[in-house]
Amino acid sequence: MGQRFSSSRNERHQDLASTFNEYFKKFKVENKIIPQEILASIELNLSKGNIQVANSSITNALKEIDSTPLNVAVTGESGAGKSSFINVLRGIGHEDKDAAKIGVVETTMERHPYTHPNIPNVVFWDLPGIGTTNFPPKDYLEKMKFNEYDFFIILSATRFKKNDIDLAKAIRMMKKDFYFVRTKVDSDLKNEKKFKPRTFDREKVLEQIRSSCVRTFQENNIEKPPIFLISNKILSDYDFQILVDKVVNTLPVYKRHNFMLSLPSITDAAIERKRQFLEQSIWLKAFATGLLNMIPSLTLLMVNDVGDLKYSMNLYRAVFGVDDASLQGLAEDWQVSVDQLKAKMKSPHVFETTKEETIQERLSRLYEEFRLAKGDVFAKNVYVKELFYLKYYFLDIVTDDANALLREICVKNNLVSDLAEIL
Repeated sequence: MGQRFSSSRNERHQDLASTFNEYFKKFKVENKIIPQEILASIELNLSKGNIQVANSSITNALKEIDSTPLNVAVTGESGAGKSSFINVLRGIGHEDKDAAKIGVVETTMERHPYTHPNIPNVVFWDLPGIGTTNFPPKDYLEKMKFNEYDFFIILSATRFKKNDIDLAKAIRMMKKDFYFVRTKVDSDLKNEKKFKPRTFDREKVLEQIRSSCVRTFQENNIEKPPIFLISNKILSDYDFQILVDKVVNTLPVYKRHNFMLSLPSITDAAIERKRQFLEQSIWLKAFATGLLNMIPSLTLLMVNDVGDLKYSMNLYRAVFGVDDASLQGLAEDWQVSVDQLKAKMKSPHVFETTKEETIQERLSRLYEEFRLAKGDVFAKNVYVKELFYLKYYFLDIVTDDANALLREICVKNNLVSDLAEIL
C-alpha cells in the first residue's frame, strides 16, 4: 500500500515537472519572463517533490517582476522631439494631464521624471541636452545621476553633434547601454518629396539620412553604432519596432517584462509579444496556486474573485491600448463616438449583465465555454481555479480587440496618406 502511494506521488511529481517544462518550451528565450536558470531550478525541484520550494521560487520570481524598476534616460538638444517621444512611449496625448510639454524652449538644467500611467515601475527621465548645458560629458552624467538609469536614448532631429557622441563615449565607459535615435524623418521625406517630386525615392532619402549620421561618427573617430530612424507621429513606420526589439532583448529578464508591457501596441508582433508575456504571468500564478491546492471543490469562482477579474481586465485593456481612455482619444481623432468603437469589441462588455443572468452566472458560463474550446492547460492533478481560466479568456479577447483596432488604425492611416498624396 505504502509503495503504491509512493509510486503515485512520484508520478505526480514527474507530471508536474513535465507540464512545467513543456509549457516553457513554447517560448523563445528572449520572450520568457523568468531567467532560464530559475526555470530549470523549479523544474528540478518539482521532479524531486520539493513542491514548497518550487512554489516559493515561482512566487518570488513574480514578485521580482512586479517590484523591479526600469528607468529610461531620454536626452537630446532642444527641438529633437524628446517630449513628443516620451509622451508617445507613455501612450499619452500631448494635451493630456501630466504630458511632457511640447514646443517649450528648454531652459531648465534639471532632469524630470515621467511615470508610465499603466506600468508605474517604468519611468522615463527627460534630461536636458548636453548642448544646452555647460557641463562636459563626465560632469553632465554625474549631475544627471547616470547610475539611476538602465539605458540612454540620445535623440537628434538633424545630425548628431560632437556633444552627443562624446556623451555616448562617456556612457559606454560607464558600461551603460545607449541608442542613437534620429527623429522627424517623416518631415525630411515630406520636404524632399515637395521639392523634388520627380526624382523622389523614399528608401534613397532614408539611406542618405543614415549616411549623414554615419559620417558624423566617422569624423569623430567612433565606431558606427546602430542608428534608428523614427517619426513620433507614425511609430509603426521606419525603425521604431527595430529599436524596441533591440532594447527589450538587451534588458535583464525582469526589466524586459515591464518595459514590453509599457510600449504602445503598434504592430501585430508587438501585440503578440505582450500577449505571451502576460500569458506566462497568468500561467505561473495559476500553477503555483494549484501546486498547493489539493481539493477540487476549492477551484470554483468565489465572490471576491470578481474584483480580481475586473482589475485584470482593466489592466489588459490598458496594456493593449483598448481601455476607455485610449478609445476616447481615438474617438475624438476620428470624430466618432466611443460607443461606436466599443461596439466592435468584446472586452468592454464582459461584465455587462441582464435580468436573466447574474455576473457570477455569466462568468461561470464564459469559463465553461473557454474550457470547451481550449481544454485543460495544466496537469490533471493540479487543481486550478476558474479565476485563472477566465484571465486566459480575458487576455484572448483583449488581444483580439487590440488586433482589430490596429487593423482599423492602419486603414485610417492609409486613407490619410492617400489623401495627402492627392493634395
